[in-house]
Amino acid sequence: MAQSDITSTNQQGTGRPLIASDKVEGTAVYDPQGSKIGSINRLMIERISGKVVYAVMSFGGFLGLGTDEHTIPWDKLNYDTTVGGYRTDITKEQLEGAPTFYRDSDYNWSDRERERGLYDYWRVPPYWDSRP
Repeated sequence: MAQSDITSTNQQGTGRPLIASDKVEGTAVYDPQGSKIGSINRLMIERISGKVVYAVMSFGGFLGLGTDEHTIPWDKLNYDTTVGGYRTDITKEQLEGAPTFYRDSDYNWSDRERERGLYDYWRVPPYWDSRP
């Protein structure tokens, strides 16, 4: 299921097609068995199209200490009104081995090869290949 922007199907069924980014931040993410595996820290939005392309997710740690962050393609998340969070087919083990994108201010977000590695890992097409 393609979820290219904030009005995508991951928000349908809530009665509200749009949601503010600050309401997404902190939202829980659940694995296929329904266990909470982390929460969304921030969204990465493509400047030109305005579409959400990544969710940066934190997991592990205790009270914010020792947490890890991973960049997840937005297409890997589906909003589930029954749990008030996002469901994914991602497991904790997959997160632990996932490539990371750091918050460094000098990170080159136009490095398509590194991004392609991320999409290959998660087995979804890159967002720039699925544009209309």
